[in-house]
Amino acid sequence: MFGFLGWIIVGLVVGALAKLIMPGKDPGGIFVTIILGIVGALLGGWIGRALGLYGPDQPAGFFMALLGSIILLVVYRFTVGRRAA
Repeated sequence: MFGFLGWIIVGLVVGALAKLIMPGKDPGGIFVTIILGIVGALLGGWIGRALGLYGPDQPAGFFMALLGSIILLVVYRFTVGRRAA
């Protein structure tokens, strides 16, 4: 259970970092960006560990979470941005 809670906390940080790395106007604002960061961190962390790229408590997990968040943010901007335009 703490592993899941840990990924949510990391996701908050990663969501903010993803927003800093990808500046610009998001269709959903900062709260949606942070939620996407949490989901991206959970997804990226799960995929990385499932593929055996790293183990628990390794720094690579943070980078995989950041990558997952950035990818999810790009997909969100692409899909929602197209509908709004």
